[in-house]
Amino acid sequence: MAEFSITNTTAPTTDAARHAALADPGFGRYYVDHQVVIDHIDGDGWQDPRVIPMSEWALHPAAAVLHYGQEIFEGLKAYRRDDDSIWLFRPDRNAARFVHSAERMAMATLPEDLFIDSVRQLVELEQAWVPVSENEQSLYIRPFMIASEPYLGVREANNYRFAVIATPAGPYYSEPVKLWITPNYTRAAPGGTGTAKCGGNYASSLVATKEAAANGCGQVLWTDGAEHKWVEECGTMNIMFVTADGELVTPALGSILAGVTRDSILKLAPMHDLTPVERPITIDEVLDGVASGQIPEVFACGTAAVVTPITGFNSPDRGVQKVGDGQPGVKTRAIRQHLVDIQYGRAEDPFGWTQRVC
Repeated sequence: MAEFSITNTTAPTTDAARHAALADPGFGRYYVDHQVVIDHIDGDGWQDPRVIPMSEWALHPAAAVLHYGQEIFEGLKAYRRDDDSIWLFRPDRNAARFVHSAERMAMATLPEDLFIDSVRQLVELEQAWVPVSENEQSLYIRPFMIASEPYLGVREANNYRFAVIATPAGPYYSEPVKLWITPNYTRAAPGGTGTAKCGGNYASSLVATKEAAANGCGQVLWTDGAEHKWVEECGTMNIMFVTADGELVTPALGSILAGVTRDSILKLAPMHDLTPVERPITIDEVLDGVASGQIPEVFACGTAAVVTPITGFNSPDRGVQKVGDGQPGVKTRAIRQHLVDIQYGRAEDPFGWTQRVC
């Protein structure tokens, strides 16, 4: 493990304030008292790994992140189990994806072991902020990296800052979601940044989310950029379809994000009598399958939301269509519960996905 210097805050959150926050954490409303920061200097590499009090940063107005968007991030969680121990879920996958995102955005790559060490350092120090498992609460962890070099020429930056912050979190979606099939916007394209977890992908999605809300839906269903024909992702999540003949179908990787939850569910599928299938799937196949009953269940998945049932679609061409009986499906509920039980240590972890922090 790397050697981290630790500077403790002189103004820690009081026990009473922290308990109040954990009683109703929401998502991103409260933050732990410290952050991890590591800087990358051209020619010297990654240096000075440190834990410091949570505070504002000072950036030069010409910092490259502010002008050219060299920025990436990850999301993972720490879970408090019934025996009061605290665990991470597949942080190695997040570390590997962080490297991929950095390479796609022409940024310095952080060693995977340093990524995991940074997460563990913050979680161990801030273990009092990890909520109990009631209502599926957890500590959401946000590692990220920005281009910090002041430079206005268009090239990759030489200097970067990596940091880790954390916020206690409750369920991201408390209810099932209906999806708007947007005819106007796309999230990614072959050769684009869809496989990287970078801020620009999310900023460009916000207008489509507003469009979805205006059409009575909680999120947007993205299609491909060339033909608006092929299903890609759902909002900020991967999407999966349960078929009547026992398949769990999800769009193949290529221009979409390789979700950690997505990969986990595909591995759990056989335990629920489902054959995992990664392949292209068209909007017409989905909507026809929903109408005929060939696709009786649809759900989205991601770290923040875990598994979110999709109970309907709305589109300009086909109007409103209900999935199944409009309620979360049996397989959807079972897969969600299985995954959550592994994360909280209530079910066997046959894949060695979980890592104890303290």
